[in-house]
Amino acid sequence: MPRSAILLLLLIISGAAQGLESVRFEQGQAWDLQKKRLLYTESHWSRFENNLLSERTVLYRCADGTPFARKVISYAPSRLAPAFDFKDARLDYREGLRWKNGRASVWFDGSDGYKERQLQSAPDLVADAGFDGFIRSRWPQLLGDRREQLQFAVPSRLDSYGFHLQRVGPAVYREQAAQTFRLGLNGWLGLVAPDIEVTYGSASKRLLRFKGLSNIRDDRGRATLRALIEFPLTDREVPVAEKNRAQSVLLKSCQLS
Repeated sequence: MPRSAILLLLLIISGAAQGLESVRFEQGQAWDLQKKRLLYTESHWSRFENNLLSERTVLYRCADGTPFARKVISYAPSRLAPAFDFKDARLDYREGLRWKNGRASVWFDGSDGYKERQLQSAPDLVADAGFDGFIRSRWPQLLGDRREQLQFAVPSRLDSYGFHLQRVGPAVYREQAAQTFRLGLNGWLGLVAPDIEVTYGSASKRLLRFKGLSNIRDDRGRATLRALIEFPLTDREVPVAEKNRAQSVLLKSCQLS
């Protein structure tokens, strides 16, 4: 085969390979519940392979821009309970979920040392950002006002808990039609634990607003922050290298309050 033909073939193959992978970016702003003070920002890089979400990297920054925490999520083992690794440099704390031999285990590594526990098998197990996929997969049922049940993994508690999810009603977000859903704990815990409300675009099915307990603790690590997190109406495509840099940026300690 002529050398020019080989080079052309390599270029075609390279272009096809690049077309299989893409990265999309969006940034959320986390405010206090009265929206008077910016607590932190969270930047999301979502990697797609063949138009299917395969990985997500989230970089958390204090209001002054200092990156203090990072989370890397892999959807390969499960769409609804993905494997993830979260690290907070302020508190020298890590937690996550991993899969082995078809079983999920939650773990954390903090001031009490490293602890891990295998969860009981549950077809409705949901973890971390898999909650977004759960809502999308149950969209018709939720719009029909059906209450959906799920087991949500909580690594810091080395357990999963029963939750219910139900539509609150239609909403408007930045002049766009939306739907609001409420997530609450089952049983007597639901009487004392605050609910979480999420708002999704009616057409886009994108998470636009989150209100309730976040996954970020206060500066002393004693309490989980309650936040109002707002996201843009759309995301945008960025170079893959941008996501790679986010996975290697040095984390530092900073003050949220």
